[in-house]
Amino acid sequence: MNEFGKRGSNCNLKADIGLENLSNVFWNLSPAELVEDTVLLGQGVLTDTGAIAVETGKFTGRSPQDRFIVCDDKTESTVWWGDINKKFDADKFDVLYNRMKAYLIGKDMYVRDAYACADDNYRTNIRVVTEFPWSNMFASNMFLRPTDEEIQNFDPSWHIVCAPGFLADPELDGTRQSNFAIINFTKKMIIIGGTGYTGEIKKGIFSVLNFVLPHEHDVLSMHCSANVGEDGDTAIFFGLSGTGKTTLSSDPNRRLIGDDEHGWAKDTVFNFEGGCYAKTINLSEENEPQIFNAIKFGAILENIGFHDGTSTPNYEDATITQNTRVSYPIDHIDNIMKPSVGKNPKNIFFLTCDAFGVLPPISKLTPGQAMYHFISGYTAKVAGTEAGITEPQTVFSACFGAPFLPLHPTKYAEMLGSKMAENEVNVWLINTGWSGGEYGTGSRIKLKYTRAMITAALRGELTNAEFVTDDIFGLQMPVSCEDVPDEILNPKNTWSDKSAYDAKANELARSFVKNFQTFESNASEEILEAAPKVMV
Repeated sequence: MNEFGKRGSNCNLKADIGLENLSNVFWNLSPAELVEDTVLLGQGVLTDTGAIAVETGKFTGRSPQDRFIVCDDKTESTVWWGDINKKFDADKFDVLYNRMKAYLIGKDMYVRDAYACADDNYRTNIRVVTEFPWSNMFASNMFLRPTDEEIQNFDPSWHIVCAPGFLADPELDGTRQSNFAIINFTKKMIIIGGTGYTGEIKKGIFSVLNFVLPHEHDVLSMHCSANVGEDGDTAIFFGLSGTGKTTLSSDPNRRLIGDDEHGWAKDTVFNFEGGCYAKTINLSEENEPQIFNAIKFGAILENIGFHDGTSTPNYEDATITQNTRVSYPIDHIDNIMKPSVGKNPKNIFFLTCDAFGVLPPISKLTPGQAMYHFISGYTAKVAGTEAGITEPQTVFSACFGAPFLPLHPTKYAEMLGSKMAENEVNVWLINTGWSGGEYGTGSRIKLKYTRAMITAALRGELTNAEFVTDDIFGLQMPVSCEDVPDEILNPKNTWSDKSAYDAKANELARSFVKNFQTFESNASEEILEAAPKVMV
């Protein structure tokens, strides 16, 4: 075995995870070295922005149906088993991993030492072993990066082994199909095969932290972005992929803590990651300057198209997928928090992409409504975010992150409720979806209007504003907001056919009520009162 790069003092792959008889093992290579290998292997091309562009293959999004958790003594009675957290037999895991190790014999492998959690009290060291150089570069971009001195004494808590070229045999291995992402909490290992989509690496560790932090450390893990204002006020933005977490938290007037995954401890909100993973479809410098300008050397563009005859990315090209992406280290953005830690939040925003076009673009929530909408987690899955999704689909995703929650949603909801009460947080529901009609008829709410509404809320300009109450959802809607047309603040005003609006709003309300039946037995009277009222 030939080994290159900056090795740590505790880096025996054979002893730690059983990998042996490899060809070359490249340890902690620089971004430049990983870019060079990616190009030489024919796995990517340099764009005129300096970023490397790759294609992730058959899978251009996560495959939730192929994510598993090993069921054993540690997880059997703690994990929220079901359609989201699927059981995988511990013995089957060993058989599958042994076959994976055999596949990797004689191959070059790339090793990355990194860690998660910017609050040192919860730091989690991770060793990522990948078949492809750009997968390793993704891990370097997205996780926090140790110093050279820390690498010399690096002791990993978790290992990830990612081999896109290895295909499982469902009959032999117990998987659903040839691709898989499996978490083993007892062995502290994640194995990924059959898919090159890098988001599986990122979300694997997110799922780990969503189990460990609430269960063992009383820290609320959150699928959210976060930033800090000039006065030190922290804001949190919850939402599923495609609702605007990255875009709306990338504010030139506020310092970014992180764009997707955070923990809320007693006195801190801290980033899990060291980078950003942003959607690039229809990206423009005018609308999203921070993301646009972060696409430079060191960034990885995934599944994009190019303008004909050039190396210039065409962000409007959805030929491969709607879920085009870029990953980059967080320091590609100028105004960031160093370290990526803020204080307790003053404002929380729930972002939803309403495909029905009936929710207001901004509304202020009571504590009961906040808990109801957090537990509901309504949005629409945006095209391309997951394999097989080609147009928005209405979904309810508990805590705005059910696909990544190993514990029952009520655990996270109870923790959020306690923290909101302790810190007297303002909570807002933001619709970044449709107005003037449902998807296919209405139009997407303009980003500049959403930014203006959020800015007004952050500045306290809506605290004493005049509000009107929506008849069905009971939401408090401001009558006016600076730089936003008054008529769009009440969604019914944007529909030419008011009876059609009522019908569609009632349809969505019934969906809310039906979905919440699962949680009614654990909900307080205050939360139950926050349910929408279906009109007869």
